[in-house]
Amino acid sequence: MTGATLMVQGTGSSVGKSTLTAALCRIFMQDGVRVAPFKAQNMSNNAYVTPGGLELGRSQAVQAAAAGIEPSSDMNPILLKPEGDGRSQVVLNGKAAGSFRARAYYEGRDTLWQSVTSALDRLRAQYDLVVMEGAGSPVEVNLRDRDIVNMEVALYCNAPVLLAADIDRGGVFASLLGTLELLRADERALVKGLIINRFRGDRSLLEPLPQMIAERTGVPVLGVVPMVPDLQVQEEDGMSIEREKALGMIGPMTAAVIRLPRISNFDDFDPLARAGVGVRFVRDPSELAGAHIVIIPGTKHTIADLRWMRSRGLDTAIAAAAEKGTFVVGICGGYQMLGERLDDPDGADGGEPDSEPGLGLLPVRTVFSRDKVTRRVELRIAASAGESPMAPGASGSGYEIHSGETKPAHGAVPHALLEIDRGDGVKIADGAVSPGGDVMGCYVHGLFDSPAVLGPFLASVARRYGLEPPVVRPFSMDAEFDRLAAVVRDSLDMDAIRGFVGLG
Repeated sequence: MTGATLMVQGTGSSVGKSTLTAALCRIFMQDGVRVAPFKAQNMSNNAYVTPGGLELGRSQAVQAAAAGIEPSSDMNPILLKPEGDGRSQVVLNGKAAGSFRARAYYEGRDTLWQSVTSALDRLRAQYDLVVMEGAGSPVEVNLRDRDIVNMEVALYCNAPVLLAADIDRGGVFASLLGTLELLRADERALVKGLIINRFRGDRSLLEPLPQMIAERTGVPVLGVVPMVPDLQVQEEDGMSIEREKALGMIGPMTAAVIRLPRISNFDDFDPLARAGVGVRFVRDPSELAGAHIVIIPGTKHTIADLRWMRSRGLDTAIAAAAEKGTFVVGICGGYQMLGERLDDPDGADGGEPDSEPGLGLLPVRTVFSRDKVTRRVELRIAASAGESPMAPGASGSGYEIHSGETKPAHGAVPHALLEIDRGDGVKIADGAVSPGGDVMGCYVHGLFDSPAVLGPFLASVARRYGLEPPVVRPFSMDAEFDRLAAVVRDSLDMDAIRGFVGLG
């Protein structure tokens, strides 16, 4: 049996397609349908790792969780990870396939399209329904002949399309009408319903706009979805200004996260914000003032972003903060930067052989290679991390996505931060802690997801500064999915949508 399909497209980027797709996955799962998400091509440095060690976009992993299933690289067969200077690393079917400029990438369209359709066919063979997400706008006329993510996918499987627009941005009537006007006749025929997303205020005050839109376009408005307050379901793969401001609005404990140009896996720090820590994304040395924690996050291009920090004086500001006793944490690329030196003999990090002195705050050295590590891990805070604010023995889980190997420098024997199990039962050391315990780093994303790790860490920081310890409560993503699904179910004509996909 071949599963049915449903596609969510948008009038532009950041209109809420990812969240609506997650909501629909949850609703159909609640109704007993075996459902899976799909996005043919994603552009993001925010990635996740499958149980088999393959990469996919973080948003598709979130959607898979909403559907109650394990993520698969088939859900996102093409992941583009921007490296700067017009280049992106291409992750094809979960594995890095090389770094390409846009023109060279599009020259391989036939091969890429084969990967897209094969992945979609495999999902449809396993599930009753595949809810597909588009990217950006389907009517970028300069890209139409190269489309492998929007209407070309819908046409391939004759999928009914729901077209969403963000009323919070304004111009919802014009954006819906303009998008429909620019579609070809065969594409427009697939659009079965319109969604007005992120509405604030009194629903009755919106009338008669939905009816006017339906009459003008000939396509019904299937619902008006309100803005869901304080939703903890990640909406986009991009690091938005809105997201930065939302995280930075709370305190009194503050964490300054360096806003690297090629920042990756920035949701590593959402658990801090949920605990009441004011997470500020900073670009200037002056913004480190008053921070209780300084964090250097992951990056797609470690050496280039380290040089960017130096160009802005952030390197000396971080060193000064560490000297004064501020806790400094590096995750993945940030951990590499904290070491004494970074060498890239094969051009694995930036395309050309390169090297750069590190910040010198940890006695380690990194050598990059073209072998990429992608795997899930179980972690435990190492006994040797006792000088740090971490609690030895606290456990959790996470994942690694990195190139390069980090080892002690010049015969040093640094204290390990973590003891990790990569799935084979063999426990190895990961990360390092400075002799005084104020500087620490590791390769594991998701370090703070476990309350057993985060709670003692924040309590130690609070004691250092005489603050009330933040309250770290267990967080249930399932509860957030259910809350989102309830709002969307109540807002959309789900009977009509079930009819479109043949699951009525």
